[in-house]
Amino acid sequence: MKFSRAAVVHAVGDGLLSFPITDFDSEGRFDAESYRRRLEWFISHDISAVFVAGGTGEFFNLSLDEYREIVRVAVKAVDGKLPVIASAGLSVESGKAFTKVAEEEGADGILLMPPYLTECPQDGLVEYARQICDSTSINVIYYNRGNGILDADSVQALANQCPNLIGLKDGKGDIQALNKIIKTIGDRLVYVGGVPTAEIFAEAYLAIGVNTYSSAVFNFVPDMAVKFYQELRKGNREVVKRITNDFFIPFVDLRDRKAGYAVSLIKAGAEIIERPAGKVRAPLTMPTSEERQQLERLVNIAKQL
Repeated sequence: MKFSRAAVVHAVGDGLLSFPITDFDSEGRFDAESYRRRLEWFISHDISAVFVAGGTGEFFNLSLDEYREIVRVAVKAVDGKLPVIASAGLSVESGKAFTKVAEEEGADGILLMPPYLTECPQDGLVEYARQICDSTSINVIYYNRGNGILDADSVQALANQCPNLIGLKDGKGDIQALNKIIKTIGDRLVYVGGVPTAEIFAEAYLAIGVNTYSSAVFNFVPDMAVKFYQELRKGNREVVKRITNDFFIPFVDLRDRKAGYAVSLIKAGAEIIERPAGKVRAPLTMPTSEERQQLERLVNIAKQL
C-alpha cells in the first residue's frame, strides 16, 4: 500500500475512476504483458484511481492465482502514480483470501463484492463484510449491489465496527435509498456511483453528493469519458445532454439486449479501437457481428463528441 488512507479517500471521492478489463490471450489465459500495456495507457489519462479485477475486469471468473498476478502487474505498472484497488468477495473465507493477496501484492484497498448466495439477511451481510474488513488493515469499499444490498442502518452498523471501511459503491441505482444512506452516514464514508454504465445516472448521483463513479466505457472511449466527467462537474448541462443523447442512451439500449453485455460490450469496444483483451469467459458471451457494428458506430460518434 503506497497511499495513506486520507489520500485514497480523496482519490476515490473526487475524480473519474477507471475499471480496466482483464486481458486474456487466444487460449483464454491471463495475458500479463497486454494488461501491463493497458494500464500504462489508462494512467496516461486524467483519472484518480484504478480498480483492477472488478466487475468489468471479470473478478467472478478469476482464480486466486490469476488474481495475484493481476494485482502484482497492476501495482507495478501504475507505480505509485494512483491508488490501486482490487476486488474481493464470494464468501467470507474466499474474501479473506483475495484480500490477503491484494494486501501482499501492494494494493491500496479492496472493493468488497457481494457474497455468493441467493438471499442474505441484513445482519448476515454486515457480519460477512465485518469479518473480511477485520482480516486486513487496507482500505475497504463495500459494493452495494446484487444480493448484497445493505440498508442505511446496516451501513451505519458496519461503519461503526470497521474503521478501515472507507466507502460505499452503489450498484443498484435506487437514488432514494442511496440518499437515505448518505444523509444517515454523512462524510464518515465516501460514495461512488457504480451501476452499469454509471454515466447514465451521473447527474442524479451528483445531485445527492456522489461526486464520482466508475466508468467502464473509459476502456474504449477514454477521451469522451473524461470529457463527460469534467463537463458534468463544471455544470455544463448542454454538453452532458449531448453526450448522453448521442452516446450513452444508445449504448445502454445495446447493453440491455443481453445479460452480461455491461462487460462483453466493453471488451468488444477495446477490440474495435485496436486494444484487444481477448474474449469474455463463460458464462458471459461476446456480442454478435451486428451488435459489434452498432458499437463501432457509437465509437465513431464518441470521437466527435
